[in-house]
Amino acid sequence: MKRVALIVAGGSGTRMGTVLPKQFLLLNGKAILLHSVEAFKSAFPDIKFVVVLPEAYLDYARELIAEQHYPFEIDLACGGETRFDSVKNGLFLVADADLIFVHDAVRCLVSQKLIQACSEMASIKGSAIPVVPVRDSMRRVSKNGKESSVVDRENLYVVQTPQTFTSKLLLAAFQAPYSPLFTDEASVVEAGGHTVGLIAGEESNIKITYSEDLDFAAWKINRK
Repeated sequence: MKRVALIVAGGSGTRMGTVLPKQFLLLNGKAILLHSVEAFKSAFPDIKFVVVLPEAYLDYARELIAEQHYPFEIDLACGGETRFDSVKNGLFLVADADLIFVHDAVRCLVSQKLIQACSEMASIKGSAIPVVPVRDSMRRVSKNGKESSVVDRENLYVVQTPQTFTSKLLLAAFQAPYSPLFTDEASVVEAGGHTVGLIAGEESNIKITYSEDLDFAAWKINRK
């Protein structure tokens, strides 16, 4: 089976409060982005890579990757205005794949076990979307900020990546025009009339957004 990891790192990561986009920040001496690449390579040694990056950082990424002397190639694509556009740009470089993983570059703690489980489920059902149940109490606040109401969390889940699909399903879905309702790849596929399959995600599979997330990731890696 031919697999492609489409790793999305097209954003600027302004909430981290750093000049360098967060996907390039060092985690235990290595860029966050590269931890994600190596997780997929460990799960499937023959996997192919497409990494989507801000255009201004393509040359920087090429130098960063070259320093690693990886015995495999990583294709680079330019990020777009929205996540939909970034993923679509990356899909132009996907050829002859059976399965496509779409993964946030800054979810660098993703495990081999989850990657392999997503592959297995998607190969059978067409898709695999990792989710974890919401643990905290939730409230919906009005636009004016003056009123709020409790949200029943019983059936609420947080969506993670890698969102995994058969190539045929994902490529067809991304032929649709952009909609602001497209928040992730699963929403694009669902808009095409397909039901997506959910799979248990991992609490540790966080999306690094703030500096304290980077501290947690370093602690988690050092525990292994």
